[in-house]
Amino acid sequence: MFLLALPVMAALLILGPRVLPEYRDPNAGRLDIVSAAMSVAAVLACIFGLKDLAQSGLSATPIMAIVAGLAITALWVRRQQRLDDPMIDLSLFRIRAFNTALAVNFLAIFVAVGYFLFVAQYLQLVSGLSPLEAGLWSLPSAIAFVIGSQLAPRIVQRIAAAHLISGGLGVAAVGLLMLTRVGPADGLSMLIISSVVISAGLAPVFGLTTELVVGSAPPERAGAASGISETAAELGGALGIAILGSIGIALYREQVGDDIPADVPASAAAEAGDTLGAAVAAADQLNASSAETLLELTREAFVSGMQLSAAIAAVIAVAVAVLALVGLRKARTEPVSDHGDTTKSPGESAAATEVEPSRH
Repeated sequence: MFLLALPVMAALLILGPRVLPEYRDPNAGRLDIVSAAMSVAAVLACIFGLKDLAQSGLSATPIMAIVAGLAITALWVRRQQRLDDPMIDLSLFRIRAFNTALAVNFLAIFVAVGYFLFVAQYLQLVSGLSPLEAGLWSLPSAIAFVIGSQLAPRIVQRIAAAHLISGGLGVAAVGLLMLTRVGPADGLSMLIISSVVISAGLAPVFGLTTELVVGSAPPERAGAASGISETAAELGGALGIAILGSIGIALYREQVGDDIPADVPASAAAEAGDTLGAAVAAADQLNASSAETLLELTREAFVSGMQLSAAIAAVIAVAVAVLALVGLRKARTEPVSDHGDTTKSPGESAAATEVEPSRH
C-alpha cells in the first residue's frame, strides 16, 4: 500500500521547488553537528528507557537510560543558550502564545499517533483483515480528517480559534471514550465510528495550532518557529507510540502471562507473551483448539490494553482542551528583540495583535 504514495511524492519533488514560495535567511547560521547529535541521543535514550520499562519491567537499565536522556537534554539546552547560532531559538519560548500553541499541538499529536497505533493492529490482528482490507477500513477516518482540515479555515472565521481547537479536542475525547467500548468480538463498527469521530475532532487542531505557532513569532523568525513546530510534532508522535504503546503492551503481557493455557507449548507461550503479532504467528503452529484458545486470550488482552490507553488519551485530550481554551483565548503575538526581550512596539514587523489563522 505504501507504493501508492510514490507517484504523489514524485510529483511533489518535481513541482514543489517550482511552485512553492521559499524564503531564505541571508544571515542563516551553520548547523551545529554536536547539538544535532545530542538531541538525537537524548530522544533515543528516553524512548529506549520507556520501551524497556514496558518490555522488562522496572530495572536499572531503563531508569539509567531515561536519566541519561534527561541529562543530555539539560546539557543541550545549556549549549543552545551559549551558541551564537543555536539549533533552536530558545527566545521564542518567551512568547506565551507560542508556548501554549506548541504544547497543544505536541499533545494532540501524542494522542493521535498513540491511539492509531492500536487501531491499525486491531484491524489486522483482532478483526483478521488483510492489509488491503485494513487500509480500506481506514479510509473513513482519513476522509473525516481531510474534510475537517478543509473546513477549519472557514469555521474559524466565525468561531474563535481557541474555541474551535478546544471543541475539536473535546470531540476527539468523546471518540476516544467510544474506543474504550470496542470489544475483541464484533467491535469493527464501533472502532470505525470512533476513529471517524477522533479524526474529525483533531482535524482542525493541527492546522490551527501550527498557524498560531508560526504566527506568534516575528516574521523573520517564522522559519525557526515552523522548524520547532515540526520537531515538536515528530517528538509528540514518537512519545505517543512509546508511552501509550508501552502502557498497552505492559497490560497485555501481564494478562497473557497469567492466563496462557497449560496445553500451549512453552515456545509458543513465550512468543505469545511478547506481542499480539507474535501470538498470531505462534497460533499458526498449533492445532485448531489450542490456536483458538490462545488467540481469544491474546486478543482480549490486547483490547484491554487498547481500552486503557484510549482512556488515558481521552483524559489528556480533555486537559489539553482546557489548556487551549484558557491559554489561547487571548493569544497575541509578542515579537522578540535581538536581545531576547519582548516588545509590543507597533513599528516592529510582528506587532502585538490578535493571532488570526490565515484564511485559505
